[in-house]
Formats: sequence, C-alpha cells, structure tokens
Amino acid sequence: MKRRHLLALVLPTTAARAQAWPYHPVRLIVPFAAGTTTDILGRIAGAAIAQGVGQPVVVDNRSGAGGTVGTAAVAQAAPDGHTLLFGTSGTMATNSAIMPNLPYDPLRDFAPVASFARTSVVLGVRPQLGVASLGDFLALARRRSLSVGSAGTGTTGHLTQALLQLRSGVVTTHVPYRDGVRAVTDLLNGTLDAMVYHPLGFLPHIQSGAIRPLAVTGATRHFLFPEVPTMAEAGQPGVVVEGWWAIYAPARTPAPVIARLNVLTNAALAAPTTLAELRRQGLEVMGGTPEALAEQTRAEVAAQRELVQAAGITAD
Repeated sequence: MKRRHLLALVLPTTAARAQAWPYHPVRLIVPFAAGTTTDILGRIAGAAIAQGVGQPVVVDNRSGAGGTVGTAAVAQAAPDGHTLLFGTSGTMATNSAIMPNLPYDPLRDFAPVASFARTSVVLGVRPQLGVASLGDFLALARRRSLSVGSAGTGTTGHLTQALLQLRSGVVTTHVPYRDGVRAVTDLLNGTLDAMVYHPLGFLPHIQSGAIRPLAVTGATRHFLFPEVPTMAEAGQPGVVVEGWWAIYAPARTPAPVIARLNVLTNAALAAPTTLAELRRQGLEVMGGTPEALAEQTRAEVAAQRELVQAAGITAD
C-alpha cells in the first residue's frame, strides 16, 4: 500500500482516539510524597478532572530527588493524555537551574495544560531581634551577621534570601533545613534570626506574636496578611518570588486533549469548593490558557537560571 494511503488510515484513527479520550483511567503523577501541599492540591485537581471525564483519575505519588523522579516519568510517558503531571515551580524551573544532568527538559518535554495555584512567601523575624521593618532588618544586617533559614536549598525561601541579597547588596547567612517545621522551631527558640517561609506555616506564630512578619514576596499583598507590605512597598523593589503549581502532559499530547483538560481545570478553579480549599491552604487561584502557562514556565526558567548563576547556588 502506498504511503499516502497509509497516512489516510492512520490519521483518522489518531484523531478518533483523541476525540474518545479518556478510554481508561488517567494517572496524575505528583512528584512529592503523600500529605505534602503538592499532594493535597494534586488530589483536588485529580478529583475535578475525574468528574468531567467520566474516568477515574489515580494520583500516583512518585517522590524523590527534589521531584525529578516523578517529573521524568511523565516526560517519558506516552503522549495520549492518560499520564499527567502536577508540576511545581521547583520541578519545572528551580531544578533545571541548580541540577546538572536533569533527566528532562521543562520546556521541550511537556505540553502545558493550565496553571493551578500560587503563593508568595513571608520574611519573618524573631521579635527579640528588635527590628520592626525590612529597612531595619537590612540596616542591622549591615552591622552584624544575621542568619536566614529556609526549608531547603532551592526552595522559594532560599531563592528569596538570595534575590534579596543581590538586590540590596546586604549579605546574610543562608541556613537550609531539610523541612520547614524544624526551621520554624529554631526561629522560635532563637537559633535563627529570620526565616522565609510559606504563609500558612507562619500564620499561628504571627497571630501569637512569636514571629514578626516584615514583608511578603508577591507583586501584591497576601490575603492572610493584608497589613504586611510587599518587598517593594517595604523599600526593596525587584524581589518578587512565588511558588506555583500547574498541570502538564507529555509533549506531543493531542491538542484536543489539552484543550479539554484546560477547560476542566479552569472550571474546577472557578468552583466555590475549590476556591475555599485553596484559601484554606493559604493559596491563590491561577488558571488560564495553555499558552499562558507555557510563557509562565519559560519566564520562570529564565529568571531562576539567572538568579542561581548570579548567586552561585548549587544543589545539595
């Protein structure tokens, strides 16, 4: 049979399969352990997609190597819409900036579906430090060494510390922890001078007065702390750092499948129950088109590579 006749047979079959998607359960790979924020959000997203497609969406936690194990598994999966990734700014941008020989390319190996949620982080200090503002903190750091903790190398907290140092010219000592809870404990007991952490983790300690918030890293103020200024409002422009989550499929997944997933994700994000749950997690809704997520990913990859190089950050 001639090649053009073969193509005539294959192309309608491929289009028909995309139209019929999904024809068996969908696997949503979450590249972090069960119980993490990424896992909680991934299950929210999976349940919403399942309602719209009439097939189960099975959350598959593939943790390891800073999220690279699960992310690489999606990059290598068949591009048929039955394997999806619940990715993060860390797996899609930070890892590519700090990890040599990454087993996937965040821009080449994935088809963006939709952004899901985001959050800024908070610079908090122990009240005994005696500073009431970001300006006070930087002034004190010019006079003596101050320690700034984070939940680990390459986290939004670490990136904020590095970017603040570059923009202000004020050197602080970064202290990475293996998890944020231990770092918060050390901030509370005075072992650390300051820490950059996600709002929900700081919330009860800020409410009790045990931690004093100086600034948030978003372009706008965080809804949990409307009285806390942004970095720009506090006098240090150019320090905008946000963590975010988004859904991706393997590259070359059929466009009709991507379009349908995008519609389902945006519909889920508009639902009052999803909005309420995200706010309980201290997060803001995103959503949008696949093209917007593609641009967001490109911009984040470029920005983080520039920051990591300038700050000399390397993987643990």
